[in-house]
Amino acid sequence: MTIHIIEAALPGVIYLSPSPEAPVFKQPGDRVSVGETVALVEVMKSFLAVEAEQGGTFLGYEVENEADVEPGEAICRVEAVS
Repeated sequence: MTIHIIEAALPGVIYLSPSPEAPVFKQPGDRVSVGETVALVEVMKSFLAVEAEQGGTFLGYEVENEADVEPGEAICRVEAVS
């Protein structure tokens, strides 16, 4: 089992859903495809997608919704497909 950590590329505020009323992008156990959005980072009023670089099974978020994140900080974990 290989665990891939998806990290923040930029400092900002993390959002785990596309809007306040919407459910989170992923729940533990969900399938994740390469390039799929798993979170958003707000930087200077711009929203940038955090995309999976590895497909597999979503294991969970490492941060709380609307938390401040720094570059290199773990956002979530994905169990990679072999």
